[in-house]
Amino acid sequence: MRMNRKFTAVAAAALMTGAVGAGAAQASPATADGVAPSACRPANHLAKITAGPASSGHSHYRVTLTAPRGYEPCELAGSPTDVRFSNHGADVGIAVGHYGDQTTVVTFGPGRPVHFDIQVPDNGRSVAAQEASFTLRAPDGEIPGTSFADGRLNVAAGTVVGPVERGA
Repeated sequence: MRMNRKFTAVAAAALMTGAVGAGAAQASPATADGVAPSACRPANHLAKITAGPASSGHSHYRVTLTAPRGYEPCELAGSPTDVRFSNHGADVGIAVGHYGDQTTVVTFGPGRPVHFDIQVPDNGRSVAAQEASFTLRAPDGEIPGTSFADGRLNVAAGTVVGPVERGA
């Protein structure tokens, strides 16, 4: 009887230690080769749309990307592609162009936010949107997956998106 109690106590302690250890997961698990996942992957960053200062004949919105701790920095270049705007889940149907230097490389990751500009002509024919979806670009091509940014904005025919730049 004494042996069974010791075994039960040891087994219970081992299970409790394992459960506590399992509950203390890393912020982001490392990959098989010990490197943290890339901050550029859509699931690994946050994006928010805010109103920017207007310019002559245009409204501007800033999309700021931030990455939590635990992700590897990565390089981005140029304007995002496949940009779409939606309002309450419905695509608003505005085609988007690009402007600016598409070759400048910026580093993005924890503590290194980046942003890009959405420039909308003030032509009186804008439509409301509350979300933007887009594909980020690396120096050597597109990063797989679609990123999403939330925030109120108005878009219109002739909307263009600038290249990713350093800073929030």
